[in-house]
Amino acid sequence: MKQKQKFDTTIALNRKALHDYSIEERYEAGVALEGWEVKSLRAGKIQLDQGYVVLKNNAVWLIGAQITPLLTASSHIHPDPQRTRKLLLHQSEINKLIGSVERKGYTLVPLKLYWKNNRVKLEVGLAKGKKLYDKRATEKERDWQRQKARNLKDY
Repeated sequence: MKQKQKFDTTIALNRKALHDYSIEERYEAGVALEGWEVKSLRAGKIQLDQGYVVLKNNAVWLIGAQITPLLTASSHIHPDPQRTRKLLLHQSEINKLIGSVERKGYTLVPLKLYWKNNRVKLEVGLAKGKKLYDKRATEKERDWQRQKARNLKDY
């Protein structure tokens, strides 16, 4: 019997994070969501660019990500679009993140939200902020790669 292949489908990307930070490590975390939030995610109603990840009380939290509720949300539920959501990681991963953030000066940034085996996963990046000249260098390199691809296509 053949098994179906399950592909990760991206819900939302945080492109601003890739521009503002250099990502050192990536972690996959589950997200504790309510029912109306899952329905909104299926409709693609999320903004990750204002969100950030915080370590509090030996737990990891996603703050500032906005999930817009659907109009068909139940009348007895009062949805909060900017609710603080708990991220689900193993304790060893949390301890490693605490050490990196507190001692080495790293930042935790939400990078990508996606479906994996019918569960919502958040890719969290352990990042350092880029300086202005780093951003310029990245932009210059990207333009050069684009120009090189155009030149090769012409020949």
